[in-house]
Amino acid sequence: MDKKTARLRRAKKTRGKINELKMPRLCVHRTAQHIYAQLISATGSEVIASSSTVQADVKKEISNTSNKDAAAAVGKAIAEKAKAAGITAVAFDRSGFKYHGRIQQLAESARENGLEF
Repeated sequence: MDKKTARLRRAKKTRGKINELKMPRLCVHRTAQHIYAQLISATGSEVIASSSTVQADVKKEISNTSNKDAAAAVGKAIAEKAKAAGITAVAFDRSGFKYHGRIQQLAESARENGLEF
């Protein structure tokens, strides 16, 4: 089993548990250069809000798109968009990635800006 297969197996198990909760989920994906966050409805049928280091409004705040500062900026942006959509409580879907580094920074930034996990 390679790294990607193991990560996707962990993600599938986590999403099964989140599905039982019947609440919106904050889904995070990271690549070597960028980090992405989406707020997905409880049914999983629509994306309520999204933010990433590719977007111009986030990109102008940061100097590098692949570090913890960038992840914090994305976390802040997604929390503000969630509050604007009227959502305060979400389930955190880390997509099988370990909870450290950029993933952890994004989560902590979203919590500081009003989201509850």
